[in-house]
Amino acid sequence: AMMNDIRITVTERDGRRYASSGSKWEPLMGYSRAVRTGNAIAVTGTVGANADGTYAASLGAQTRRSLAIIRAALEALGGRLEHVTRTRMYVTDVSRWEEVAAVHGEVFGEIRPATTIVEVARLIDAGAQIEIEADAIVP
Repeated sequence: AMMNDIRITVTERDGRRYASSGSKWEPLMGYSRAVRTGNAIAVTGTVGANADGTYAASLGAQTRRSLAIIRAALEALGGRLEHVTRTRMYVTDVSRWEEVAAVHGEVFGEIRPATTIVEVARLIDAGAQIEIEADAIVP
């Protein structure tokens, strides 16, 4: 899916900037897609849901979509993928890590953030196979 179907809105409160991707979970749990404080941006665990709430069958496609949403949130707060210092990846089947690695490597091959990939029993949405967090420092 293309980046142009990702809608990010930004609000500012108490010197922090908040990015929302309109996720149904954000108001329910009281969180933001990403928060910028000073030059640090923290991006919430992001599943690779399409704009209509569906999921691609492929783990690689879900990984690509998750990273596209993360990129849009970073850019909305004045950051870039190049500023990412750490990613954390939660997958429902870690034996398929190569599918994730191929996409993460394509996106971050030159950036080389610290990263973690761990298997979890399940994610919040039944169709989700991966959830990715990112932290960035904007120089």
